[in-house]
Amino acid sequence: MLPKLFYFKGLRWLIILLVFLAACGRASPTALTPSAPPSTIAAAPSSVPSAATLPPTPTPTQGPLAARVNNQGITLAEYQSELERFQQATGGELTDADRQKVLDDLINQELLAQAAQAEGFTMDDAALQKRIDALASQLGGQAALQEWMSTNGYTEELFRTQLRRSADAAWMRDQIIGAVPETADQVHVQQILVRTAEEADQIMAKLQAGQAFGALASAADPVTNGELGWFPRGYLFYPELEEAVFKLQPGQYTPVIKTASGYHILYLIERDPQHPLDPQTHLILQEKALQDWLDEHRQQSTIEIVTP
Repeated sequence: MLPKLFYFKGLRWLIILLVFLAACGRASPTALTPSAPPSTIAAAPSSVPSAATLPPTPTPTQGPLAARVNNQGITLAEYQSELERFQQATGGELTDADRQKVLDDLINQELLAQAAQAEGFTMDDAALQKRIDALASQLGGQAALQEWMSTNGYTEELFRTQLRRSADAAWMRDQIIGAVPETADQVHVQQILVRTAEEADQIMAKLQAGQAFGALASAADPVTNGELGWFPRGYLFYPELEEAVFKLQPGQYTPVIKTASGYHILYLIERDPQHPLDPQTHLILQEKALQDWLDEHRQQSTIEIVTP
């Protein structure tokens, strides 16, 4: 059974590199790519800023807009330059879905950056320049940086705007994922998954007749023996399976549950209210926390798409 995964994409590699630069005083995770939170960040903000209180991030002062986020503009030039870099990275013709993905990413970054500023964080001009100078040094000087910017469609103003927004958004992202605990109420589960209702009914009859769940699970799946391991709420792809298994006591099994994958019977081996999350599960929950935050704030915010 596949876990529930969430993906979302940040700025191109140069912005990612800048967020990591030692000039900022510590390594920071890549902008908008969920990862283990830095140890210096222990908790999320105590309150969620509303759209009405979110301050705008600086944006280029000229040119038409691609979108407005809480009355703060994302310029058409910025959007088009991101489209060009996206096309270069993928090597194919842009689809409508690609264009929407790029615009959604810029909107998500703006929402995170606005929330960071509402929490009192923003990268000031001195810190911004320090990062740019450090990158220029790594690339071989200001001329090399200017050449990269020109090749990739950046004006200096646009580059600074995107870098500042990326840094602010990364800070806010760290607050969100840093609040995900390292332990959770988890269940250790074994399952039987078959293709047809008839097979499921036959297995259920065997269980009710006293046959061991483990033996039947091994017969149905000799490779994994039906082992799902430990997982918390919000992890499985099918919420109805989680809902059913979290109602069980150890040693009990669910009725037959139909999903798009087939017919399931789940057996609760054990449960621990404070079981440590393995790294992959922790990452998935961080990704989910970030996506949930974005979904909520997109609903709360005023977002106007200007570009066709």
